[in-house]
Amino acid sequence: MSFKALLAPVFVQVLLTFCLLFWTGRVRFAAARVGAVRVQDVSLGERTWPAPVQQVSNAFANQFELPVLFYAVVGLALATRQGDTLFVGLAWLFVLTRIVHAGIYATSNVVIRRFQAFLAGALVLLAMWFVFAVKILLA
Repeated sequence: MSFKALLAPVFVQVLLTFCLLFWTGRVRFAAARVGAVRVQDVSLGERTWPAPVQQVSNAFANQFELPVLFYAVVGLALATRQGDTLFVGLAWLFVLTRIVHAGIYATSNVVIRRFQAFLAGALVLLAMWFVFAVKILLA
């Protein structure tokens, strides 16, 4: 599999993270501008953001949890040349679940749907690690 095919879902995951970063900034500034939060409170680390603002912020923060294992396995697959069509398909599926998870979290925040998207992504990521480990150990 080509480097481009394996890196494309990584680029989309990175793009998702930056989009959520800018969205977080936009909603935080908007909340401060209308007086929904006091800047001095949030500057001290207090969690006083209105719920919609906190949802977007949490969706952004989540991009530094489970996706870290995604970046690691893709990097290892690239380094060991173990990224085949199945692996690339799983990578795209993982990124899709992250987009769905972030979309739910930042908007409706229906917890059961958010959990289902998270669980699906976690299982796909587990499959990626399993496939990678089997290929390495049986090589």
